[in-house]
Amino acid sequence: MVTLALALVFALGIIQPWHIFLAMGLRSLGSAFQWPAMQSTTPRLVPEVHLTRIAGLNQTLSGASTIVSPPAGALLLAALPIQGILVINIGLEMLAIVPLLFLSIPQPIRPEDSTFGTSSTLAGVWIDFRNGLAYLASWPELTTILVMATALNFLFNPAISLMPLLITKHFHGGALQLAWIESGWGAGVIVGGLLLSVWGGFRRKVITSLVGVIGLGLGVLIAGSAPSNAYPIAILGIAVSGLMLPMTAGPVLAVIQAVVRPDLQGRVTALVYSAAQAMAPVSLLVAGPTADLLGIRAWYWFGGGAAVLMGISGFFIPAILNIEQNAKKREARGSLPTLDQP
Repeated sequence: MVTLALALVFALGIIQPWHIFLAMGLRSLGSAFQWPAMQSTTPRLVPEVHLTRIAGLNQTLSGASTIVSPPAGALLLAALPIQGILVINIGLEMLAIVPLLFLSIPQPIRPEDSTFGTSSTLAGVWIDFRNGLAYLASWPELTTILVMATALNFLFNPAISLMPLLITKHFHGGALQLAWIESGWGAGVIVGGLLLSVWGGFRRKVITSLVGVIGLGLGVLIAGSAPSNAYPIAILGIAVSGLMLPMTAGPVLAVIQAVVRPDLQGRVTALVYSAAQAMAPVSLLVAGPTADLLGIRAWYWFGGGAAVLMGISGFFIPAILNIEQNAKKREARGSLPTLDQP
């Protein structure tokens, strides 16, 4: 609906920058509901043993879109006005929406008990939110995963945003060099997602994620350390980071889907997603002055090195290494705090 409104504004010739800002904000708001709903639905359809593979497949599709979308968009811009492209976007979104109207998706049982229950009334929304926070806080292992996801977003968002400056200021390149390095990232994500979907990762999902975090950090370090006359090395580093992204994100998501109570999947997933995404503007506020003061490559050294240390340290933190076993034991014991319901 937002995209349709934007297409109409373009077609009428009254487009203003604030229209685009508003549309982007509303689309992001929709994503904040859609993404947790999708992720919490997955374990209702997929056996636990295949959750990591499905996460890898999703990462593959995401990587493919980063390769296909830019040239497809450029071709469409040459052939159609922007409102025509937005109409095509609406049609593609309908391909995703309409089939859901004819599918039966199993719904979790939502107990109206005193332990993180839920309320269908508007007045109970705040209680539901508090209960989601309390559920997350009651599991130190999940809280640790949240902290790691937040820290990784803090470290890697600036690396992505500063990439055009790294290309122009350090490698003295232009749009073509930026396109190559973005293609390297997308190709890495595709290969990593396919590998994860076929292999499934280590038996303990968290080990796959920790190895992925180390690989992410090494890739960024390689890209930031490449000499100005060794641009292909930077492409290699970014491709390694892309390869390791599915290894990092897929198993962690599968862990959350496997151990969180079904009726709380949406709330916990939304909290993790929101906290991680909130780091994007914060990290950019820090990374900008840091890059001005110490140079663009300094953030790549800092972010990559910190990620490597974080991944290695995870092997020595029992709360992280044993998250799956401990989570299932706690759930079996029912050792969770109780909150009052309206």
